[in-house]
Amino acid sequence: MRVYDSLTGLKDKYCHIVAAIGNFDGLHLGHQKLIGEAVAMARRSKGTAAVLTFHPHPLSVLKPELAPPMLLDQDAKRVMMEELGVDVLILLPFTLEFAQLSPVEFIRDVLVQQLNVQGIVVGYNYSFGHRGRGNAETLWQYAAAYGYTLSVIPPVKVGQQVVSSTLIRHKLAEGDVVSARKLLGYPPFTEGTVVYGERRGNTLGFPTANIDCPAGMMVPAKGVYSVHVDLAGETYLGVANVGNKPTFHGYQQPINIEVHLLDFHGNIYGKKIKVKYIRRLRDEKKFSSVTDLVNQIQADVQSARFDHPE
Repeated sequence: MRVYDSLTGLKDKYCHIVAAIGNFDGLHLGHQKLIGEAVAMARRSKGTAAVLTFHPHPLSVLKPELAPPMLLDQDAKRVMMEELGVDVLILLPFTLEFAQLSPVEFIRDVLVQQLNVQGIVVGYNYSFGHRGRGNAETLWQYAAAYGYTLSVIPPVKVGQQVVSSTLIRHKLAEGDVVSARKLLGYPPFTEGTVVYGERRGNTLGFPTANIDCPAGMMVPAKGVYSVHVDLAGETYLGVANVGNKPTFHGYQQPINIEVHLLDFHGNIYGKKIKVKYIRRLRDEKKFSSVTDLVNQIQADVQSARFDHPE
């Protein structure tokens, strides 16, 4: 998969471009279906499967106070898109100037003149152009005139709920990582570099890896979770605490993520790890003594041993 931050020259470099368009935060089941349709259309026409998305998130430019925490960072999103079969990922910079384009200008000047799209795939609730005045119906209106085919993906449901990034963030904010996994199609995760912490875990008999989590990323509600940890090509069972470590600091500290890897002995400072949240074990709690804390951690570890990787 090739990645671009500009449309310059792409229409000459790639033939019969089929573009999936959207923000795709989380790459949940709905996004996967949408991108899968674009890939299938491109394969049928022996063309190019492209994803056209925007960075940063439009709300972070237009209304920063309303910008949501992200479910995936750009690196994780790229890896997953390549796994979905995308040939070309176009990460267009979203600016105030770009936001002024009318729906017709976006179709004519961006999609047709600069990209020469032959196919477009969007979700049922997709909006675009100045103040979001364009939608799937707008794309239908201009399809014949500009010679592109259009596929609009209907809502994807899990049970009775329509899959959306907003719903997934709501589930994570409740600590419901099991429901979030069903909506995403994969376990929610935090990826980051292991940094030095207070090293208190070693003295308690449960060494932990503290993760330097990038700002602006969504993490589950405070609590203790059974996790699977990907490290250097291996997957380990683990227990993660998301919170303030109230037994030692009260509840005033910034949110911290620390993970104990079961049956692992080694130095992983500076290494990048991926922590996949499997289920919530309990609330974060302030213990009256270190002994009570250690006893609870032992119980958490025993519970996490049942969550073997599939």
